[in-house]
Amino acid sequence: MRFAIALLLALFAATPASAQTYPTRPVRVIVPFPPGGVTDLGARMVAQKLGEALGQPMVVENRAGASGTLGVDAVTKSPPDGYTLLMTTGDFATVTSLMPKMAFDPHKDLIAVPRFATVPVLLLTHPASGVGSVKELIEKAKAEPGKFAYASPGPGTINQLAAEWFALEAGIKLLHVPYRGGAQMATGLAGGEVPLAVTTQATAQGPLEAGRIKALALLGRERPSFLREVPTMADSNLNVDAGLNVGLYVPANTPPAIVSQLDAAVLQILKGESLRKRFNELGMEVAPISQAALTERIRADAARYQRVIEQTGVKLN
Repeated sequence: MRFAIALLLALFAATPASAQTYPTRPVRVIVPFPPGGVTDLGARMVAQKLGEALGQPMVVENRAGASGTLGVDAVTKSPPDGYTLLMTTGDFATVTSLMPKMAFDPHKDLIAVPRFATVPVLLLTHPASGVGSVKELIEKAKAEPGKFAYASPGPGTINQLAAEWFALEAGIKLLHVPYRGGAQMATGLAGGEVPLAVTTQATAQGPLEAGRIKALALLGRERPSFLREVPTMADSNLNVDAGLNVGLYVPANTPPAIVSQLDAAVLQILKGESLRKRFNELGMEVAPISQAALTERIRADAARYQRVIEQTGVKLN
């Protein structure tokens, strides 16, 4: 009897303690974009709530550069112990098509945990463009191919890929005008430098509220709760489902128990109404999906954008 008890105690002591004790120290959360953007602000809110739920500080570190890949690369090279997390949009799924010589493979070197929000992408227009609807834009663009220009925050961004996806589905040709970031792009559109732009609500919030620009459509299939009045691509019978999937990721080989713990904690904190309201103010929709669903979504998006890249010749520079 004593031998059996001793054996059970020994087995219990030998059981990995990661899930039982994690976390025992502060956790680093890498955001691969500059401070102040929608993804950064949303990640900081989730990190704060997650730290409170797990009992350890979540220290956000902005690691921007190389189209967001510097921060992703840093996470893939970190120990898979749950103490380095990545909070980012799913647009890193395009790097294997745009940057085939990357030092990491996001599909193999990262584990998706949960998605915590989506950020819809809008097709915007300046009043001087003379375009009042998606149908009207398509008609005019077909009549004068390449005349209508659209702005994006830069080459190879999800914004550009979403616009080119729309153009492919609509059978039209648009002219791309890249700007150096979202703020300059929004200013250019509001000033009438370009007739169209593709960006998030938060980036163009000021000109939108002032009526200096108009939202033609959401480049997706569903209307978020805070943009019920804006039509979707589905309303124009177009198969476009672009947007940003903001989620949590960990390095490959992170213990399943830690992944499950993080998954459950994030899904729990997303039930809070205060977080949902704040996200909506930022142009984000709380939209949790499971680890498996997020993994599938990222792979599906990568395939869709690869098709767009191959058919349009989109490049980073």
